[in-house]
Amino acid sequence: MSLRLPLSILALAALSGCQVAPQAPWQPDRGDGSYRNPILHADYSDPDAIRVGERYYMTASSFNYVPGLPLLESTDMVNWKLVGHALPRLVPEAAFAAPEYGKGVWAPCLRWHDGKFWIFYPDPDHGVYVITAEKFAGPWSVPHLLLPGKGIIDPTPLWDDDGNAYLLHAWAKSRAGINNILTLRKMAPSGGTLLDTKGTDIIDGNRLPGYRTLEGPKFYKSNGWYYVFAPAGGVAEGWQSVFRSRAITGPYEERIVMDQGGSAVNGPHQGAWVQAPDGKDWFFHFQDKKAYGRIVHLQPMRWTDGWPVIGADGVRPGVGQPVASHAKPVAGGTIAAPPAGDEFDALTLGLQWQWNVNPKPEWASLAARPGVLRLATQAVPAARDYVRAAPILSQKVPAPAFTVQTHVALDGARDGDRAGLIVDGMQYAWLGLRKSGTAMQLVYTECAPFVMRCTESGEVLLADSPSAMHLRLDWKDGAAVQFSYSVDGRTFTPAPRVFQATQGRWVGATLGLFSVGERAGGYADIDYFRITP
Repeated sequence: MSLRLPLSILALAALSGCQVAPQAPWQPDRGDGSYRNPILHADYSDPDAIRVGERYYMTASSFNYVPGLPLLESTDMVNWKLVGHALPRLVPEAAFAAPEYGKGVWAPCLRWHDGKFWIFYPDPDHGVYVITAEKFAGPWSVPHLLLPGKGIIDPTPLWDDDGNAYLLHAWAKSRAGINNILTLRKMAPSGGTLLDTKGTDIIDGNRLPGYRTLEGPKFYKSNGWYYVFAPAGGVAEGWQSVFRSRAITGPYEERIVMDQGGSAVNGPHQGAWVQAPDGKDWFFHFQDKKAYGRIVHLQPMRWTDGWPVIGADGVRPGVGQPVASHAKPVAGGTIAAPPAGDEFDALTLGLQWQWNVNPKPEWASLAARPGVLRLATQAVPAARDYVRAAPILSQKVPAPAFTVQTHVALDGARDGDRAGLIVDGMQYAWLGLRKSGTAMQLVYTECAPFVMRCTESGEVLLADSPSAMHLRLDWKDGAAVQFSYSVDGRTFTPAPRVFQATQGRWVGATLGLFSVGERAGGYADIDYFRITP
């Protein structure tokens, strides 16, 4: 895109020493030495972050989306660049040959130890995996299954001063039958094996008044104290707690250190404590924003009597609440954001794209017709949620409001083949082309209601459509989506209804492209996928 930042932000950025990049749909850096929250208005769920030297690194949950474990890098904790993914394919391969929404990679933990990066990540159906890399952008090692089992989630390692190593984790009741408990395991310093067979429950939320869904721990040691930062209360209404002890096995004292308070940020919790080179402390956390996913905030953190207080002073003494804006942790830097949209003029897909399943190389090509993305038609058995049962190439919702425009052509199509632009979630809608007998149709389809499964219902907008159409969606603040279409790319006709986007399974809605039918053989050509504020 050639759009640029508004003049006022350009001027402020120049005065503050920031280098300016083209405008992204969401920009947290105000250009005057301050930032606004969220720092990532996109679904980087369950973020974990660290500092190594003068740079900051982050990863997040990716569930069933491939590639998984996004890798983000920053010089100031505010402006983040997506530099790759740590997990090229989900394992075990056979378990993700078809879309498995809500499964896969849950909350990971990122660490720097022994001269390399580590990610411990859980798959709630298979166990805890470990991968390492000498360089953050990769390559990363093949996943090693450290702890097999169902319902073992949210792992966090700690290498202690005495040379011993440990792994702390939570439990998913849907698989294990228990939750609200944090369990400590002894681990070999190599991170390759565990040294016990059961572990010790060191924090039991069932014994704490008002606690429910205690999970997502992050393990730290500072000034002789063992600290466990852990959220509780659920993703939409919960809070951030901290537990501390002089002994790794406890007993642990407990304190709530951040909640919504008087702010507009619901359920602020689960993330990472990071210290800047100047010694000041910061905390990353997410906010569950429904169709937008779990977006990422950055809070200042201070200490009182050996306890952290996160954010600004809240309603209750000693309990912080989220800030809407603040001075940046590090002055200057380059204004940046994860990429959005794609002109398809490179040899590979942009890093922002993910499949909803382990993909095959022949599904997408940028070489068959240079400058165009070719999606091969994928054969999918009939289903109530037909398109969602197919491979979808998608990316995250990048901002509160934006516009997507694309151009789709359906070629070599057989009866029933369809291709188009989709907003995917538990409830989804798409606008695109469908071959019906010998005719090409333009159709608008919704899949509702908002439950675990939905049933598609389509409407023919043009019974005799060209085989190539310009498609657009206008996403309004609040996740109301208006689809529209055009033959010439200038005059657009709206679809008959405004669609209310919804979240997916543990994720926000996604923006996607697809080409699907009852048999393979056809394909869709997409000229571009432009996202503008």
